[in-house]
Amino acid sequence: MLTLLLASSADSASVNLHDAVSELDVWSSEEVLEHGVLRRHLNREVHLLIIDQLHIYADHIDAIHAKAIGQTVDEVLVLSRHAAKSGIPSLTVHAIGVPGEIPHGEVGFAGGMKGTAVPPSPRFASIYRALREETEASPLAEEFDVSLETTHHGPVLTAPTLYLEIGSKESEWRRTDASTLWARVISRVLGLESTTPEGEWRGEGEVMIGFGGGHYAPRHSDVIIRSGLPFGHLLANYALVFDEKTDQEPTGPWRHSLCEAVEKTRQAFPGGRVFAHLDRKSFKGWQRTAIAEELARLGVEVRRGRDFIS
Repeated sequence: MLTLLLASSADSASVNLHDAVSELDVWSSEEVLEHGVLRRHLNREVHLLIIDQLHIYADHIDAIHAKAIGQTVDEVLVLSRHAAKSGIPSLTVHAIGVPGEIPHGEVGFAGGMKGTAVPPSPRFASIYRALREETEASPLAEEFDVSLETTHHGPVLTAPTLYLEIGSKESEWRRTDASTLWARVISRVLGLESTTPEGEWRGEGEVMIGFGGGHYAPRHSDVIIRSGLPFGHLLANYALVFDEKTDQEPTGPWRHSLCEAVEKTRQAFPGGRVFAHLDRKSFKGWQRTAIAEELARLGVEVRRGRDFIS
């Protein structure tokens, strides 16, 4: 299984993270390829690639890299900045895609293709939990928030992908203590220091997807932490757009967004039993009903937190 760690020289946090990861353990010398500069881990199937283009616009970089090296890229972990108007120092992780944007097929506002999601890496839960644990055990716990984000932005990729981020402004993007902590998380989850890798999908088990709520998914985060289950796409309300209620089934792109999140999560977790958790208070009653009916058609059970948290 080949993991591509992708960085961009157009993003200062990405460069900072790239440098922190490159100081871990043992890597090959640099190889200058047509699409970027590559270093290969000497003990694990992990590639560290830095490109000139801003990563959110680097469509199909997984396929480009695979063709250049003659290997399949099995997952992509993108090293990135996180920007927020709040300016709160933060460490975030999220899946990518813009399933709620329209018209479908056009370039998204921040990369990606409108109406399309990318499969999330099955390591999503393991990375999030490792990030929380490593932060809580460090001095950064007093300063940095650790957060999930819901699915958003590009690029368009085929391989299961996650964004690993430092936020929320330039002063944090360049902080080496934050990048060093992320490097520890990456090393732990990928098993770079001869440890057992975490979060590799074994082909069976339950997988949660989440619908509704705000961008930082507080309700979903809570049940994820308490359940210990793997999870895939998390879509905020803004990605589930309903037209006004009528006497007929509600129209709008919400149904397509649901289907896209379910399909791409199933691709990432073959053999998994996907179920849905709703942030119920963020929907009107008729919206919850419509979502539940559509998910039932897709063979996805809607469950409350109390149903799967012991």
